[in-house]
Amino acid sequence: MNRKVAAFLGRHNFSIHQDINSIVEAMLFDMNEGLSGRPSGEDMIRTYANPPSQATAGKSVIVIDAGGTNFRSCLVTFDSNGNPSIDFMEKTRMPGVDRELSKKEFFDQISANLEHLKDKSSSIGFCFSYPVDIQEDGDGVLINFTKEVKAPEVEGSHIGKELEKALKEHGWKNKLHVSMLNDTVSALLAGAADPDEGMKYSSYVGFILGTGMNSAYIQTASPEYKNLKTQIINCESGKFDKVARSDFDISFDKKSEKPGIGIMEKLCSGAYMGPIAFEAVTAAGKENLFSEKLSEKLSQLDSLTQIEMDSFLHAPYSTNSKLGSIMAECAKDDDYDVLFQLLDALVERCARMAAAILSACVIKSGEGKTADKPVCILCNGTSFFKTYKVRQRVLGYLEEILVKERGLYFDVISRENDITLGTAIGGLL
Repeated sequence: MNRKVAAFLGRHNFSIHQDINSIVEAMLFDMNEGLSGRPSGEDMIRTYANPPSQATAGKSVIVIDAGGTNFRSCLVTFDSNGNPSIDFMEKTRMPGVDRELSKKEFFDQISANLEHLKDKSSSIGFCFSYPVDIQEDGDGVLINFTKEVKAPEVEGSHIGKELEKALKEHGWKNKLHVSMLNDTVSALLAGAADPDEGMKYSSYVGFILGTGMNSAYIQTASPEYKNLKTQIINCESGKFDKVARSDFDISFDKKSEKPGIGIMEKLCSGAYMGPIAFEAVTAAGKENLFSEKLSEKLSQLDSLTQIEMDSFLHAPYSTNSKLGSIMAECAKDDDYDVLFQLLDALVERCARMAAAILSACVIKSGEGKTADKPVCILCNGTSFFKTYKVRQRVLGYLEEILVKERGLYFDVISRENDITLGTAIGGLL
């Protein structure tokens, strides 16, 4: 690494190559605490659900996917052979992203978004990508919003019951049943429902690395955990807090919508990687890591997004990106190398954190002990698949940590419309 960059990052407590196994062990401790009912960073939410033993057939379900940025809704119909079809798909903005909403405004906006699906089914699968305490009847109580969604009155509410009430007020006539799922649970269910041909898996993991970050796995029943039957566990991995933070992370966290919440997520998910990069780049400019003219130009930046930093990493000498055009105008000497390595350090950390989360889930599942029946990991999210070298690095670290060091086997897959189909399956469990 460029010595100036190494010294700068070290000065600001940014660990360039954190030991992944140390993070894995800390996560396994945290997961165990959460499952045992003791305080932990991760919520370790019981879902009371498992992948269905046979394909869903002959039913329709309304699917809602409330993500970090977008709100999608559609109707999924399974034919007599269990083949799904998706109709009436619409996408809009997630309520509460652009401005703060009251509880009534939040559910009224959702109801308006679902008008095109009115009374098309009595079953609703609601993928709600925020920490929710799932109830045995399938409803869920919102613990807190993340990803900078602003609707504080909704926290503590039974999301399903509130939605049913709002839809009735908007003229829905069917008796509704809403099943709440996290997006990682939907991803896991999609992987279980659509394995690669000729493959058998010993267990399943769902992983999201997009605007936010989270994971889910299947926990086997154990006397160690009171009243816990074998079921899918939503880990809320983004809330893991037993991890080192740099000055840049702490500085941004103080400015965020909810300081102190979502520590792991703020280190590397799409909603936060750009702002953390902004903190690092502007600090580097003030400390003369760049040439004088470039430092002055970078000091005029008012923000930086993940897309903008990623565009530079993919093509540093292109002038089509925000940073690339600035560099072409006034970069000198080793400015390109310094900026590239500074931004790449953030991506490297993201990959290591993702590998730690996935390793912990596979280890905790207790499966993947033979190569012919690996643990199936369904990954979803643009940050995983499109951010500069994240996917390649994660796979390399998993091979080292799981296969070479522990003799545990895994298979990473992806599926088109995975969250939609997994939510549809969950909505009919």
